[in-house]
Amino acid sequence: MMQNKFTVGKALIYLILVLLCGSIVICFWHLLNLSLSPSYIATKGGLLLYPKDATLDNYAKVIGNRYIWLGYKNTIIRTVIGTVLQLFFTSMGAYVLSKKFFPHRTFWTLFIVFTMFFSGGLIPNYLLVKELGLLNTYTSMILPGLISAYNMVIIRNYFQSIPEDIEESCLIDGAGRFRIFLQFILPLSKPILATVALWLAVGHWNSWFDVLIYISDDTKFTLQIVLRRIILTGSKEILDTSAAANAAEMESIVSSEGLKAACIYVTTLPILCAYPFVQKFFVKGIMIGSLKG
Repeated sequence: MMQNKFTVGKALIYLILVLLCGSIVICFWHLLNLSLSPSYIATKGGLLLYPKDATLDNYAKVIGNRYIWLGYKNTIIRTVIGTVLQLFFTSMGAYVLSKKFFPHRTFWTLFIVFTMFFSGGLIPNYLLVKELGLLNTYTSMILPGLISAYNMVIIRNYFQSIPEDIEESCLIDGAGRFRIFLQFILPLSKPILATVALWLAVGHWNSWFDVLIYISDDTKFTLQIVLRRIILTGSKEILDTSAAANAAEMESIVSSEGLKAACIYVTTLPILCAYPFVQKFFVKGIMIGSLKG
């Protein structure tokens, strides 16, 4: 039986991981304290180790802003529809490439992998979306990235680990390929599908550049674009929604830095809450999907 020895290399790896986790925790802890701080504390600068005179005024101001809720609506629409469609079509492509009887499957796999390293570029993509009449539509945020080459390869490798006997018995019973894919392959592939679904959901939730170039209607801006505008313009976008006298009063209570920190928490917290529910699938899904094939 092999003994798990504690070596200098492992100690160095653990030290690096602890430092990395510590730096992330400290940043989030500082932002939390900043978002709970009144204006006279937040404007002093420096690292805040604990909340002093904690207040929820920053969160109340952020949550009361209509751009935040519009951004939430657009982001949820994009994340839900985009993740479901992208996962479905990517899985269908992966299933076809996992079958040995598919003609020239090695060539098509290499052809798809080729697109991971070389793409058409920003301007051709923009012109394509424009000519298709997709500008200022939700489709422009979903359709161009509907099938991910990287995720397709990962899912394909997982599908190849499923015994062929299952499909053969289904074919003998009269099931078609599409029915086998929906009723047998997908349920047996929950670990990899949950893992890829989280990747896709986080990607859609955090995406902002495609919205920036394809969307000009501010009622269709996603949460990250709203956050970007608030960070670039300070608290102006939030305070401008109130009357001038009220805005001046709020500036004495809340601060630009506190509002930015509250915005970051409001926009990041939902996706952080979703992570623990799919974390248990990560190890199994990634290990099988990345090693086999």
